[in-house]
Amino acid sequence: MLSRFLGFLVLALCAAAGSDSLVGSAQSLPVSTYCISADQCAALCRRFVEGDQGPEDFIRKASLELGPPERFLIAPSNASTMPPVVDPTNVYSEVGANHFSPAVADALPRIYSPNLITGKVDVIDPQTFTVVDHFAAGASPQHIVPSWDLQTLWVTGDVSGPGAHGSLVPIDPKTGKPGTPVKVDDAYNMYFTPDGRSAIVVAEAMRRLEFRDSHTMDLQGYINAPQCAGINHADFAIDGSYAIFTCEFNNALVKIDMVKHELIGTLQLAPGHMPQDIRISPDGSVFFVADMIGDGVVVVNGETFKEIAFIPTGVGTHGLYPSRDGKRLYVSNRGTHNLAGIKRGPGSISVIDFKSREVVANWPIPDGGSPDMGNVSADGQTLWLSARYDGAVYAINTTDGSVKTIPVGGMPHGLTVWPQPGRYSLGHTGNMR
Repeated sequence: MLSRFLGFLVLALCAAAGSDSLVGSAQSLPVSTYCISADQCAALCRRFVEGDQGPEDFIRKASLELGPPERFLIAPSNASTMPPVVDPTNVYSEVGANHFSPAVADALPRIYSPNLITGKVDVIDPQTFTVVDHFAAGASPQHIVPSWDLQTLWVTGDVSGPGAHGSLVPIDPKTGKPGTPVKVDDAYNMYFTPDGRSAIVVAEAMRRLEFRDSHTMDLQGYINAPQCAGINHADFAIDGSYAIFTCEFNNALVKIDMVKHELIGTLQLAPGHMPQDIRISPDGSVFFVADMIGDGVVVVNGETFKEIAFIPTGVGTHGLYPSRDGKRLYVSNRGTHNLAGIKRGPGSISVIDFKSREVVANWPIPDGGSPDMGNVSADGQTLWLSARYDGAVYAINTTDGSVKTIPVGGMPHGLTVWPQPGRYSLGHTGNMR
């Protein structure tokens, strides 16, 4: 891991140089993730680029050495390996209210919230709105990810916390208890291929997507995305042929061919965006991309891979969650552009009508807050979100926007609701199909 050591060594050099960058205060900003352009790198560590070293040298040293793509141990996919699309006009037709798969029949109704500060998962009973359990989940737990077959919830752990190393901690949804961690290099987030053959571990700090056996997590191969700084969130085409991942720190998207397992396109967005979560429209025609700096949602045509519209929402737009009837998109607005966060900012929830692409409601968090990530309850009546910078979890009524707050302390992040309706999970906090 010499390359990773070099990345952290450069970070230490920059700190000694007295850089005024955001790296010291953010929660997941190793140098290799943050620096993508010569100007950024020069500003980040001016002393390093003096003398014989120039900005491009800094990029080479700060970036992790990815190497060539590994040979894949699995055959290419094809359309027949994915469960058939039931309704081509509504990709969310099978995730309607309480439309459960038999696979979740014995699952405990719980809200699982990973906490970046405590290193634990807080477990909430949605009936009583109280915390009923905690358990350790690594030094830097980021997201709770339902497996494709709905039998396991995985806690992804990345390398951003002090002393952290990558990990995947399984939770048995029948008992709500964790199992034996699986070591990986880095796991900021995780998705699953539409055919269920592979988990896609998002190794953000390494700028690569690792395809692993969806049960054993054995490595099958990986795709490098060296120009995708802050690769983190994704969604899939309606036919499963490709996925689009967001590049948080260099205002771009990358398109991945899910059949051939290769990167096939990069879209540089218009200036002033910071892409976060991404969700496909019910008919599959466009993708909605949360924009934390532009305070709204970018609309992208997935086939042509072009930016076509923008929908203003609220300050610090971050998470996207379809309603159970597939008619609306709930948008969480963190209330800040600061990656280190602020308490009681002007956080809010915006509601977008999928068909008109217009905001039809805005629900502020009373007294301010930081709604971040989560999902919708099985009955569709509650939007559960972590309060990233306010040490709490929100239960938001999807009829009137009223809020119940459950204190958890620390810095809660990618919580999930379980069980959820749907035939299978594409990952994240429950991208169900």
